[in-house]
Amino acid sequence: MNVLLLMVGKTEDDYLKDGILIFEKRLKFYVNYQTIVIPSLKNSKNFLPDDFKSKEGDEILKHAAKADFVILLDEKGKSFRSKEFASFLQKQMNSGIKNLMFVVGGAFGFSDKVYEKADLKVSLSEMTFSHQMIRLLFTEQLYRAFTILKNEPYHNE
Repeated sequence: MNVLLLMVGKTEDDYLKDGILIFEKRLKFYVNYQTIVIPSLKNSKNFLPDDFKSKEGDEILKHAAKADFVILLDEKGKSFRSKEFASFLQKQMNSGIKNLMFVVGGAFGFSDKVYEKADLKVSLSEMTFSHQMIRLLFTEQLYRAFTILKNEPYHNE
């Protein structure tokens, strides 16, 4: 199975970039993991939030193949404990899904078209985090899930 993290806009802060890189390096030992960054929209000050979401949504959908299992990282999504998330990943691997795509939207969230394409919404917390911070939190949780599946000592419970 391939795991893809699709993100709108680049990560700006060095401390986030450094943290993400740590977990991306670790993930290569467990899964074929890659990221795609969709560039931020130009002249975004001229758009209303719904227009902004719609244009970002069109760009997101260009990367989602019909057979991909698309999961939106969304505050209204399903919450998992770390072990539950690991079990969820194992089920996806066992089901034969070729590409598992996680999507981090922009500052205004997702368009209706993106919600329609999504197979699942997952929330990483009931709290609100910046869309850049979520990248680090997700990458760490993905790494944690694979260490749980391999019975490695990273996760303590």
